[in-house]
Amino acid sequence: MTSEQQKLLRRVQACAFTVHEAVLYLDSHPTCTEGLAFYRTHKEKYESVLAEYQKKYGPLTACASEGTRKWEWVTEPFPWELCANEGGND
Repeated sequence: MTSEQQKLLRRVQACAFTVHEAVLYLDSHPTCTEGLAFYRTHKEKYESVLAEYQKKYGPLTACASEGTRKWEWVTEPFPWELCANEGGND
């Protein structure tokens, strides 16, 4: 996994974490308009960063695999396998 790919994957993970935390907050504060605005903003950022990663490096989940010409999900190493193949640098 290249340094650029690893940095982008970390951005995807950070954005996913932020969105997940916002969801947990909204579960207990469903009428909080500021929390909802925070969620929407960060969900859009997550979707953008995820799309950028998948455009450059392929799908991160089986659901993201388009499978138009072949089932891409199993033809490339999984993201966690790339780190393991390079001596465990994660």
